[in-house]
Amino acid sequence: MIVKKLKLGALFTLCLGVSVSQAQKSYLIKNVNIIDGTGTPEQKESDVLIHGKYIAEVGKNLPATGAEVIDGKGKTVMPALISTHVHIGSLKGLTNKAENYTRDNILSQLNKYQSYGVEDILVMGSDRPLMFESGLRDSSAVGLLPGAKIFSAGYGFGLPAGAPPVEFAMDNVYRPTDPDQIPSEMDSLVKLNPFVVKLWVDDFNGKYKAKMSPVIYKKIIEEAHKRNLRVAAHVYYLNDLRNLVNDGVDIIGHSVRDSIIDDATIAEMKAKNVTYIPTLSLDEFAYIYSRKPEWVNNEFFKASLEPGVYEMITSKAYQDKIGKAPGHERDKKAFETALKNLKKVYDAGIFVSFGTDSGAMPLRAQGFSEHLELQLMTEAGLTPIEAIKVATLNAATLLHIEKETGSIQKGKLANFILVDGNPARKIKDTRKIDEVWKNGEIVSHGPLSK
Repeated sequence: MIVKKLKLGALFTLCLGVSVSQAQKSYLIKNVNIIDGTGTPEQKESDVLIHGKYIAEVGKNLPATGAEVIDGKGKTVMPALISTHVHIGSLKGLTNKAENYTRDNILSQLNKYQSYGVEDILVMGSDRPLMFESGLRDSSAVGLLPGAKIFSAGYGFGLPAGAPPVEFAMDNVYRPTDPDQIPSEMDSLVKLNPFVVKLWVDDFNGKYKAKMSPVIYKKIIEEAHKRNLRVAAHVYYLNDLRNLVNDGVDIIGHSVRDSIIDDATIAEMKAKNVTYIPTLSLDEFAYIYSRKPEWVNNEFFKASLEPGVYEMITSKAYQDKIGKAPGHERDKKAFETALKNLKKVYDAGIFVSFGTDSGAMPLRAQGFSEHLELQLMTEAGLTPIEAIKVATLNAATLLHIEKETGSIQKGKLANFILVDGNPARKIKDTRKIDEVWKNGEIVSHGPLSK
């Protein structure tokens, strides 16, 4: 860890009654590898100059000119991660309940995401009134809260006695039974100023007898578009993907897992500029605990878990339960299909964004899931540079913040991670977090820092 000293100018400013954070501090990180998030090859042994909240220059042999110099040899700078499919607030310990949704729990989870280098999150339809009535979302949006910045889909749309599960604190979800209900429900949602509209089209592998009908989700998409809102859909089955794309859905929030997506559907997705968020880690978590995955005893993983989860997933009883579950082989096959579909979608030039569904249940650990997702994307066939672009600049583009963050470029906010090693060569090096920077300041030394 590099110890930074307060400069005399900043000390003088502080004496005048202005906080250090208000002063225009400058840093020069020298001799560091740079993965800039744009998809271009890494820049080796280069420099990053930071002035105030912004990146002032990127290049080689930059002059210090009064900046505090940081030796980045052996390290890599990459943009902070941006996760465009998460859930927050209701997860606590081994439970996901409405009573867990408190200000303190939300703030704790925002800080956890940030400690893992995730600085912007899109909560996909599971927020509760506290988020809006208390001003939490609005305070986060203008930087008044610590931790990751919140983007919210408000309350999603589901099916009565169907997805999403009410028992997972999803009791605020709209569940229309008639298309005529949807305009007024959409008007109610619009008052929350949601970033997108979320809907669920899934039977959760037969758990529910029915899925949302096409007449309902077509009306949801139509009403959302009238109000200039994009629609993100939870899907599993290829046939539902086809119908949703045909009806104008904007974002697919999960991988298709029952079949390989056919070429005609791929072509229609591309023609209609549909975004695809694969959430591969979700699908690995669904079956992997029938054994002990190679990362299960890693402290970087363990630090992301809620109390009691590690003990549960490493017990023989739990592993036997998962291994003997009727859907175990189906879930393994679904994961393999998801990997193939991501590669096919990506190679076709469809826009891919980054998300994990972390926080939806105890197994989907907030923070670690995002780093695992990067690894799984490379296992699907993307290069590390491509996977990092998806998790940074692509995700920023989906959130319409690409002009201010998402890449290491002059004029953008100094929001980045400094890691030991080089993720361009070994993607797991993203887990070797030395520093997390936000708006030109170090906000964390990673989840393992004391």
